[in-house]
Amino acid sequence: MLRSMTGFGTSSSREDGVSLQVEIRTVNNKFYKANVRLPEPLQSLETAIDIAVSKRLSRGSVTINVKFTDSSDHGVATINKEILRNYIDQLKHVDSELSIDMSRLLHLPGVMCSDPEEEVVGRVKDSLLTLVEKACSDVIAMRNREGKSLEEDLEIHLSKIDEHLSCIKERAPEIVKEYQVRLQTRVQNLLAEIGKNVEDEDLLREVAIFAEKTDIAEEISRLSGHLVQFRELIDTKSGDPVGRTLDFLAQEMLRESNTIASKCLDGDRSRRIVEIKGAVDRIKEQVQNAE
Repeated sequence: MLRSMTGFGTSSSREDGVSLQVEIRTVNNKFYKANVRLPEPLQSLETAIDIAVSKRLSRGSVTINVKFTDSSDHGVATINKEILRNYIDQLKHVDSELSIDMSRLLHLPGVMCSDPEEEVVGRVKDSLLTLVEKACSDVIAMRNREGKSLEEDLEIHLSKIDEHLSCIKERAPEIVKEYQVRLQTRVQNLLAEIGKNVEDEDLLREVAIFAEKTDIAEEISRLSGHLVQFRELIDTKSGDPVGRTLDFLAQEMLRESNTIASKCLDGDRSRRIVEIKGAVDRIKEQVQNAE
């Protein structure tokens, strides 16, 4: 099953005054690239979160936002009375009559104390990583839904290529016959003016050269093979990422289409190969978002 690289997932929890929220957004990228945004007390968890997400998502640009509030007893800051008293003593030593605004003293370094960062991390780490897993599951579910729509759109373009390629293949022998008739008529008209006749072997030689230059059997075979492989990759049940392989196949399909176009010397085949190239271009655009 094809999976898109566009996804969104969120999860949250609130327990014992601790509130956590995880939000994950993903868009297409050639490789896996994560941007983890954490509040200051949880900065040390960046690597652990990145590892957890990379195990679930193999490609794409991933943005992980974490929100954290702690209104429990652990999260309530306390006043360091010794440091506060030291500030007051120093101020009175400068001016004993000085009027002191206690609320402003609370903002001085070291006056307000909270739990050390390692204690905060220890209390929320397991819960946070569980929320990350849940958010990843939401992202994957959305990627699967987007991938289904992507599959349907790709199949439309693949079917269009199949249809035009089949018509080109059927018409290929007729092109050579039509060329032989046109060449014979033209040469005979020219030689008739001087009373000469064209030799059959000379005519056949020119027709053979033309047939060799315009032979597209090999290109048609390769392009047909790419279409088969493309569909097999889309239908695979392994769950492995196939986006980069599909992108490579789309490039090969375009190369074969260009070669066929250079050998098409009649209007109908030229029109059909233009349609094929247009479909391949749209496939190339779509697979850029396939994981």
